[in-house]
Amino acid sequence: MDRSAEFRRWKAQCLSKADLSRKGSVDEDVVELVQLLNGREQFFTTSSCAGRIILLDRGINGSEVQKQNCCWLLVTHKPCVKDDVIVALKKANGEAILKFEPLVLHVQCRQLQDAQILAVRSTHGLEVPLTHKGKLMVTEEYINFLIKIANQKMEENKKRIERFYNCLQHALEKETISMISYPKEKIKEKNNSSYTHKKKRNPEKACGKYITEENNKELENDDHDDPGISVTIFPEDY
Repeated sequence: MDRSAEFRRWKAQCLSKADLSRKGSVDEDVVELVQLLNGREQFFTTSSCAGRIILLDRGINGSEVQKQNCCWLLVTHKPCVKDDVIVALKKANGEAILKFEPLVLHVQCRQLQDAQILAVRSTHGLEVPLTHKGKLMVTEEYINFLIKIANQKMEENKKRIERFYNCLQHALEKETISMISYPKEKIKEKNNSSYTHKKKRNPEKACGKYITEENNKELENDDHDDPGISVTIFPEDY
């Protein structure tokens, strides 16, 4: 079976499944980004998170939702306030950790060259322990300080998402233009080559190769150093 057709079938199958995340829908701040990727035939997203501030309690079996042996005391995709964190900390019985997690986006790619356009990295995070065996180890003043930092990171994360969206949209548009123009240059180059059999070669007119190299240089200069993206290539044995 044609691999492009198989990838389209796999994409349709995955995107038709129910959203099993805690929220049950795509976060507002990444809706446009997810739609941009899913609107391209060579990509589709499998999971995403716009960024969040969370308070986890490790090693406890309470009534809160469990994930990877942790109890979620607090989770928000918006800036939070100290009072909410203080109230949530009262439920901690183990080691409570305040975390900020930036954008997470998992993308399936049809082939390697499609994945290369999404290769970005980020260290824009925060993780600080607040309690030990249920005992608060820091002052409320320090908690307030941490919350301000987490909220600042949340705002910066939102700006990075917008910047990443604009850079990705621009890169995809250039890729499309390159794919359209490249065959034309090949035809032009072939026609020029045929013409030189009848007339002496004029180096000044042999410009097709130069134009193609310039397009490639522009694509190589597209550096994205914003949020972290996880990409997976369409498996050969799928």
